[in-house]
Amino acid sequence: MRLRVATYNIHKGVTALTQRPRIHTLKRALRSLSADVIFLQEVQGRHDFLALRLDSNLLNRAQHEFLAGRHYRSAYGMNSQYDHGHHGNALLSYFPILHAENQDVSDHAFESRGILHCVLRVDQVNVHCYVVHLGLFAGSRRRQAEALVEIVRTTAPSQSPIIVAGDFNDWANRLSDYLYEKLGVQEVFDGIPEEGMLGRYLPRLNRQGGQTLPARTFPSSQPFLRLDRMYVRGFDVESAEVLHGRRWSRLSDHAPIMATLKLL
Repeated sequence: MRLRVATYNIHKGVTALTQRPRIHTLKRALRSLSADVIFLQEVQGRHDFLALRLDSNLLNRAQHEFLAGRHYRSAYGMNSQYDHGHHGNALLSYFPILHAENQDVSDHAFESRGILHCVLRVDQVNVHCYVVHLGLFAGSRRRQAEALVEIVRTTAPSQSPIIVAGDFNDWANRLSDYLYEKLGVQEVFDGIPEEGMLGRYLPRLNRQGGQTLPARTFPSSQPFLRLDRMYVRGFDVESAEVLHGRRWSRLSDHAPIMATLKLL
């Protein structure tokens, strides 16, 4: 059983610099991936100002429901709430979602963060998915990673396949070794040389602690920071890539990651 899995910080469905709505274009782009499961961050569950600007009854719907359409099931976990709406993480799945629960892992009052746990029924197997968006401060990320480990250990049996994906904001790659050790996962770019001249001719510069560094995904127009991740257990990674190009750089400040996984 093979799964096409993507993770993408959609920046609330608006362009990074001009804040122009891109939700319709984003929906078409996501459908073009032919992904089975899509992990999304910065999804607006309610967005009064955007709906008023567009005068569209369609956009009064939650973004995860609109993006799911009739093709996907969806689940949403609210992280941050404000007067005109709220946003959080979401999961779109071609497979049935047996269970969904959002857990608050906010570390301080200035950043609201959560981990959305969903159980998917895939080929008679329960696959545990965790949509992650960690904080901007190193100390917060470390404590949130510890919370993630505890959540996975208490919600997924030790032999169950898991996918942990999202925006880790971990540009220095300080969390991977910890997650490898505590959860027995691998990152989908482990062993895959980095694209471009440096990755091709100087592969040792692209390695840290015996593992290939995660991919560069931010900013999407010319990625140089390694913010987004996909960690898996119970899968073989057949391919992994960052989606580049004008189409994706106009949709969000992050570039999406796409991986093909084979269920063991």
